[in-house]
Amino acid sequence: MAAPREGNLEAPTRHPLDWKNPTFYAREDLLKEMERVFDICHGCRRCVSLCNAFPTLFDLVDESETMEVDGVAKEDYWKVVEHCYLCDLCYMTKCPYVPPHEWNVDFPHLMLRAKAVQFREKGARFRDRLLTATDTVGKLAGIPVVAPVVNAANRNPGMRKLLEKTLDVSADAILPEYHSVSLRDRLRTHAPALVPRPGEKTTGKVALYATCYGNRNEPDIGEDMVAVFEHNGIPVTLVPKERCCGMPRLELGDLDAVEEAKNANIPVLAKLVDEGFDIVAPVPSCVLMYKQELPLMFPDDPDVQKVKAAIYDPFEYLMLRHREGWLKTDFKLPLGKVAYHVACHQRVQNIGMKTRDVLQLVPDTEIVPIERCSGHDGTYAVKKEFHAVSMKIGRPVVNKVKQIEPDHYSSDCPMAGHQIENGLKDGRRPEHPLTLLRKAYGI
Repeated sequence: MAAPREGNLEAPTRHPLDWKNPTFYAREDLLKEMERVFDICHGCRRCVSLCNAFPTLFDLVDESETMEVDGVAKEDYWKVVEHCYLCDLCYMTKCPYVPPHEWNVDFPHLMLRAKAVQFREKGARFRDRLLTATDTVGKLAGIPVVAPVVNAANRNPGMRKLLEKTLDVSADAILPEYHSVSLRDRLRTHAPALVPRPGEKTTGKVALYATCYGNRNEPDIGEDMVAVFEHNGIPVTLVPKERCCGMPRLELGDLDAVEEAKNANIPVLAKLVDEGFDIVAPVPSCVLMYKQELPLMFPDDPDVQKVKAAIYDPFEYLMLRHREGWLKTDFKLPLGKVAYHVACHQRVQNIGMKTRDVLQLVPDTEIVPIERCSGHDGTYAVKKEFHAVSMKIGRPVVNKVKQIEPDHYSSDCPMAGHQIENGLKDGRRPEHPLTLLRKAYGI
């Protein structure tokens, strides 16, 4: 076991992901690095409460003959990998041994490497390919005659049991609805008659990256964002064309598919940046993909770096506008007490609680943040074998919402919001922070 020692006190730095190097996919190299990092994690155990990857690792160690990592069978390493959903919280909030510490621990990217090796060697099962094919599934499920059938089936207990039996999609998970009139359909002819007011850090005009989820599953969130932004004098233009950001495929380990998505999206987004647009997306995972994962995968691509510098979380952008003196505070309605779940993929952007800061500007409003994982994490919570674990991970969040007894509960991640809904089981539905802000403005 690695001897405990003083951790790093400097700000974490992230090394680029060397995924083009042939040794990246060398199984023996990978297993050697996994053993090294697992040994360090076993000697520390600070991350035991974050997700199920670490308890799985520590149980394997504690149940081995040596009670050390060297007693764990290498084939059991994959039991740890399957529970990592790349939330990055261990790297950004817990681990004292991340770079620039000499031990150079990057647990999420080690798990990503393992997923990539596994995908290259074995591919992925049909269910996992289906769940991560967000563009294709959204397009098919969004056909006008298909959408109501899919939504009805997803609400039908008998059909959900059949889906669980045939595809191992949990019958107890909340599945997203599909809309035949997408956000892109709704905004296709949108042409704001506003003159942008540049600030010190913002151009004052925004290109909206709709995202797969925002486009087909909850288009109302995008409409709420447009209403709020344009109420504040920020003209919003729809990105002319887009594909999935690549995050679902990243979590699958299909890095070639991530590159394909990058090659489709980055030229479009970089051109908008050149034309003076800032870029905003309503789903934290998609913003993180462009802020962190793609820049680390393609560190030498200037357009990737250009987009990284110009993409924002909606509330990060609104708070920048507030500091520049452009945010309106003409709120009409108080929000009362709001239980606010801080999404993992927003926390690791290192922007602070900008959603809380903006919502707290509303008079007679109390925002109570909850900084724990909801357990949803992309496709993890909808898989039969992981759903119960996902609900256990999210239980402290659900319990906190119950204790707060809020007028509203909310999360920047809409899927996390529905995970909380699934835990509450009291008929209350989550409301996205952008929806709450629109209500407060009375627009």
